[in-house]
Amino acid sequence: MCGIFGYAGKKTKAAEFVFAGLKSLEYRGYDSWGIAAISTQNTISVKKKTGKIGAATIDEFGPSNFAFGHTRWATHGGVTEVNSHPHLDCIGNFAIVHNGIIENYEKLKKDLQKKGHKIISETDSEIAIHLIEEYAKTLPFSEAVRKAFLQFSGLNAIIVMSVKDRQFVAARSGSPLVIGFGTDENFIASDALALLRHTKRVYFLEDNEYAVVSKNSIRIADISNNQKKIVKPTTLNWKISETTKGNFPYFMLKEIYEQPEMIERIALTPASDIEKWVQIIKKAKGTYLIGCGSAYHACIAGSYIFSHIAKFHINPAVASEFGYQLDFLTKKSLVIALSQSGETMDTLEAVKKAKAAGAKIGAFVNVAGSTLYREADYKLPLTAGPEKGVATTKAFTAKISFLLLIAYALSGNLNQGRKLLKKAARSSRKLLEKETTNGIKNICKKLQHKEHLYVIGRGLSYPTALESALKIKEISYIHAEGFAAGELKHGVLALIEKNTPCLVFAPSDETEGANIAGAMEMKARGGDIIAVASHSHEVFDEYLKVNDCKEATIIPNVIMSQLFGYYMATARGLDPDMPRNLAKSVTVK
Repeated sequence: MCGIFGYAGKKTKAAEFVFAGLKSLEYRGYDSWGIAAISTQNTISVKKKTGKIGAATIDEFGPSNFAFGHTRWATHGGVTEVNSHPHLDCIGNFAIVHNGIIENYEKLKKDLQKKGHKIISETDSEIAIHLIEEYAKTLPFSEAVRKAFLQFSGLNAIIVMSVKDRQFVAARSGSPLVIGFGTDENFIASDALALLRHTKRVYFLEDNEYAVVSKNSIRIADISNNQKKIVKPTTLNWKISETTKGNFPYFMLKEIYEQPEMIERIALTPASDIEKWVQIIKKAKGTYLIGCGSAYHACIAGSYIFSHIAKFHINPAVASEFGYQLDFLTKKSLVIALSQSGETMDTLEAVKKAKAAGAKIGAFVNVAGSTLYREADYKLPLTAGPEKGVATTKAFTAKISFLLLIAYALSGNLNQGRKLLKKAARSSRKLLEKETTNGIKNICKKLQHKEHLYVIGRGLSYPTALESALKIKEISYIHAEGFAAGELKHGVLALIEKNTPCLVFAPSDETEGANIAGAMEMKARGGDIIAVASHSHEVFDEYLKVNDCKEATIIPNVIMSQLFGYYMATARGLDPDMPRNLAKSVTVK
């Protein structure tokens, strides 16, 4: 989950260059940050600070052409400067940045302390650099790193720098690392987005590979047997403009506004690409959709979409729990994993277990070349473009858009799916006009001091309710819960009291009457009803209009909830791009 950026090359202000790279990666962790650079005097200079980078400076660094840095999402040890990365060995010959969890660090720590190593932080990461220091007493630098990495239990990614060798040695098992190829300079990062300004030629390091990176060379090898590998770089197709805020105050708002155009683009996906997935699903005997967080909500929506449109049963499952439900998988099973980053650890673990059981793997993923993309037998790039807001927006609606197209194609009516997506794009664009956004802002101002909010819906509006509650809670920190509207009388109504805000999704489908009945039940207990619907009703206290798009109405409904969460966060003076305790790519278990 942490952000990592490293540079070896011809630039003489490497620390400043890395600092800019870290700013582009801060969405991956912002508890603290740090930079290490090798000076012209062949010493490692380090600066570490807690909190977000913000307006910080790094003027204290002198000339250097070799540096790396790290933005931390804390796991072991509190948010303090001493626990921040990079960490040094006892003498100052080596420095490390780390993403992941070294599960056996306590045993390694005891052994190293017996040998005289001074451990000053509470982290598992510092243990790694002292173990490398110990191996380096008798082994070359790259071999010392390789040997140490093989001692770690758990899923990890490390980059280590050496004063003497002026090399990075990077290794991964689980957490992502990307190598960038330049001219008289090379790069390394935890996310390809950070490299886009500098190179489009990258290599996504595979599990159990390591890389030796210097100014003029890159060597990739198998970490277990040290055999060199010949690799072919991937060319990134994202635009630099997609990674900046432009005229928007936050990435999240920019990404919300990018959705109508993206949906229209997905609607034009070639029929052959969609038909390929129809045949893959038809061929399978048992199809499962898995994901975490918002991706799981898309999985639930997919099960409704395939049932209603294609009369086809698909099983949704939480990826983190799927590994405990594998007994029913066969070689004819199809497991389709949904992910924005393609690096979500719980999803990858479920995929690996499903593969071991013989199932075929499909992937709907936004990052071509990511671990999930490479693991999958069948790949569907979401084409949503870079997404830097921690709370996913356009990647979610991209997943829904493709699920709709495939379901309609499976029913033999792909053109109807295209029409509905275009209609959903028009409806979504209407929501982004000032009249609607001002209405949402006004509601959010009224609710900004509320502590609880409940969201209900039936049918496709049930996963909409779940996703809406997640958006609200993760960026505004209001306790929000989504429920199937029919569950109100089975316990949820106990939570409703006078002036409790209740968000109700009531689209013009077969669930409309039941959803309005749920609104009435909440209203009768004193709830304030905020409705998202195609027309007004007397039970609504506040009404946000969304034009009907049949099954595709879920798309503008979710976009409405994204706006609701965004304006709730800003009304409360919060940063919607960087919600507390969270980070963009969840690469720890």
